[in-house]
Amino acid sequence: MPVVKTSAKGQVVIPAELRERIGLRPGGKVLVTLADGRKVVIEPIPDDPIEAACGMLRGGPSLTQSLLKERREDDARAEKKFARFLRHARLPEQRTRVRKG
Repeated sequence: MPVVKTSAKGQVVIPAELRERIGLRPGGKVLVTLADGRKVVIEPIPDDPIEAACGMLRGGPSLTQSLLKERREDDARAEKKFARFLRHARLPEQRTRVRKG
């Protein structure tokens, strides 16, 4: 691992080999974070974050299928909950009127 010096402005030069390995180009942005209280982590930020994220969930569970399954289960619960009200309710044309007289 190469050792680098810090300038008076707090700047460091990332060695060319490391820049190439992580795909860092001149003018590129990096995310600098502190890990374990003493380690500085430098991660390149992609030029197009949307393009970089494309396909990252591929191969995992289908979120659409999970949502559709949950919706079907919710509908079934709601239907069961309100079915008891519908069994006891009669529509006006189904009612029979008894005339007194």
